[in-house]
Amino acid sequence: MRTPLIAGNWKMNGSAELLEAFGRLFADAQLPTPLEIVLHPPFPYLEAASRSLASTPIKLGAQTLNPLHSGAHTGEVSGRMLKEFGVSYVLIGHSERRQLYRERDEDVYDRLLAALSVGLQPILCVGETLEERDAGRTMEVVLRQVSRAMAPLEPQQRTQLAIAYEPVWAIGTGRTATPEQAQAVMAGIRDYQAGYNSELAQQLRLLYGGSMNASNAAELLAQPDIDGGLVGGASLKAEDFYAICQSAG
Repeated sequence: MRTPLIAGNWKMNGSAELLEAFGRLFADAQLPTPLEIVLHPPFPYLEAASRSLASTPIKLGAQTLNPLHSGAHTGEVSGRMLKEFGVSYVLIGHSERRQLYRERDEDVYDRLLAALSVGLQPILCVGETLEERDAGRTMEVVLRQVSRAMAPLEPQQRTQLAIAYEPVWAIGTGRTATPEQAQAVMAGIRDYQAGYNSELAQQLRLLYGGSMNASNAAELLAQPDIDGGLVGGASLKAEDFYAICQSAG
């Protein structure tokens, strides 16, 4: 049985006050079992988050990392540094990193290796633009991104990550892929992974990311190949994020 995973991505948002609100709400939370919850605040809040969330079941995640462990890279953060602050998970290849900061598939792979090398659990983000979907290229694009990141990995390494399908056209737009559309892509990813190892394919956790909220989470999470969510805007309200976590039961 795959343990559901709900991850919140604050992007360049949030505050120390919001972290405290999460800490208060989730300290006494009545949540489904089993369930993993991860929060990805901006880098400056990692230390405050480790304190505010210490009494909650929420694990700490980072939004990206540099593929190198150290060096003259002003403004960058390494996986080893993240581990020192109690970070367990890290997002790799989010669409905004690919589009705004020109991360190529090769860059995504390098970051994936860097995360695995220090014991961080990567959440690999993949997804198509609206133009690619309208052109009927959804699975071509998604499986290319999956393949270039995962094909070179050793079987043991593949067991240590999750994949988040985030249709770019549904991120921050209020538009959401229908449960049927999301399920079709998730099933395609799982079928592709079965070509490497059928047992691994059944263990692989697949998350939906693209305007998941408290209203649509239950229907999305009810799909057989959707094992959780990568939540953006709705993770900036503690009560909404809590409601999404409740939907994972």
